[in-house]
Amino acid sequence: MSNEQLQNYMKELVPEVVFEENTQYLVAVVPTEKIYAITENLKKNASTAFDYMLSLTGVDYPDSYAVVYHLESTKHNHLIVLKAKMDKQNPKIDSVCKVWPAAELQEREVFDFFGVHFNNHPDLRRLFMDEEWQGYPLRKDYKDEINIVEL
Repeated sequence: MSNEQLQNYMKELVPEVVFEENTQYLVAVVPTEKIYAITENLKKNASTAFDYMLSLTGVDYPDSYAVVYHLESTKHNHLIVLKAKMDKQNPKIDSVCKVWPAAELQEREVFDFFGVHFNNHPDLRRLFMDEEWQGYPLRKDYKDEINIVEL
């Protein structure tokens, strides 16, 4: 499936999808509340067959947080990047662990470092930081009173 065909498919699946321009891969910004349905469809549909989640990462933008999914179809040899942006006041999104079990640890990492809550996650707890740790160290507004680095 070409990027143009994939764009058309995504527009049918999610009419409110927005595609970023001038990117190396096809990047689709999708509604946060539809991420589970979108990812499940992209994996199960025979024409897309996105069977491999390369990565799931968090991003702190000036006005929102985002979870970014890099997906690949090993059957069709195509890639797509999904971005789901969310409000900074209450960052939450549905877990995709049931779609790709490998997402379990990556979602925990994003929770641990960015504070994004993954609804329906089977074991959402800190992965790297102690349970008593206060705050989320990869947020741009995080203040580390111990290890202050100023440039």
